[in-house]
Amino acid sequence: MVQKTSARACALSVLEAVLEEDAYSNILLNQTLNKARLKQKDKALVTEIVYGTIARKLTLEWYLSHYIEDRDQLEAWVYPLLLMSAYQLLYLDKLPPHAVIYEAVDLAKAREGNKRYSGLVNAVLRRLVDEPLPDVSTIKRKNKRYSVQYALPVWLVRKLIAQFGEERALRLFDSLLSRNKASVRVSNPQDLETLSQEFGAKPSLLSPVGLVKEAGHFAGTTAFERGAITIQDESSQLVAPTLEIKGDEEILDACSAPGGKTTHLAQYLTTGHVTALDLYDHKLALVEENAKRLHVADRITTKKMDASLVHEHFAADTFDKILVDAPCSGFGLLRRKPDLKYKKKETDLSDLQEIQLKILDSVCQTLKKGGIITYSTCTIFEEENQAVLQKFLAQHPNFEQVPLTHEREDIVKDGCLVITPEQYQTDGFFIGQVRRMA
Repeated sequence: MVQKTSARACALSVLEAVLEEDAYSNILLNQTLNKARLKQKDKALVTEIVYGTIARKLTLEWYLSHYIEDRDQLEAWVYPLLLMSAYQLLYLDKLPPHAVIYEAVDLAKAREGNKRYSGLVNAVLRRLVDEPLPDVSTIKRKNKRYSVQYALPVWLVRKLIAQFGEERALRLFDSLLSRNKASVRVSNPQDLETLSQEFGAKPSLLSPVGLVKEAGHFAGTTAFERGAITIQDESSQLVAPTLEIKGDEEILDACSAPGGKTTHLAQYLTTGHVTALDLYDHKLALVEENAKRLHVADRITTKKMDASLVHEHFAADTFDKILVDAPCSGFGLLRRKPDLKYKKKETDLSDLQEIQLKILDSVCQTLKKGGIITYSTCTIFEEENQAVLQKFLAQHPNFEQVPLTHEREDIVKDGCLVITPEQYQTDGFFIGQVRRMA
């Protein structure tokens, strides 16, 4: 571990674990910042360095390859230090280059007994500053060039171009390098204007109960503590309304944690009830915590259960409405979880489709005649979205698709809501719906 407790030392410790030990950046970063004795502005710098370095990793690696012959010969901590320093030099204009280089060299000295690596770090970073940068446009193969330019694996570049076309895919690539807006769901729509003024936030263009801001720490506010708002991306806020809850329904949320959609469902209920499932106790605890804070705990019951086995635990005709916010590849969340693009493989998509269909097949057996299932994911790939619904309908002739609509017509495709990150600078998201025919 890094001996120093500076912002950059914290960032280095996180990046080492993420890049060398395959840790999840969002989880480890939160744990590190909670323990670190840093000022708020330094915590913000740590966050910027960690997420920025991971998001731009392939680009940074390409640049560094021109200055380092064999990275495998370096000690494990050296390369993450070079990556994060290169990120600061190339993308954070407000940081003086000499200060970045000085801190990097200082960190290197703290990690070694001699000056071998501190000298190397100094030399490489000075070349990045003093010499013209290698030109990405000289890369001849187009997919490889886009891969380096937008820091995406080649398979992902190829797949997104095939699905969306090159022009839209390039806009999508570019949007993934921007930071997410801060967004919240307002519990009582009547409070929207008051809370908008309180936070200096704008109403969402997608969600009628959403507020957005370029940046903000909503979780630290009294409005959050008293349950007037909850943290939820705008695209995710569109899920619960598709179920058109009247108030008295028996609803199943088959994959509920951490509870954003569960509590949204419950806020529409009067005498009705939500049964919220998840595989893990600690995740169900999050659902319960959110339900209590948002004052809807009396309308929610949590159960530890595999969603693909629902039909074994609940009788036929139990539920009026069902939400399946299915396990997925998560590629709609790349701005918030940039390390996903290095952890996932193309073959994962077919494996996930099998799981998604298994869950739908199980839960549909517990739905009443005339009842609806909303199927949603936070991914942008058709294999996990439209193709899943098509296969489900082909296997279940007693179900039909329910066409969904939205005032923003550009997110409606084939009766589903399909949102990609470049459209409204949100998470990528998919929502479709089917009905059991009476």
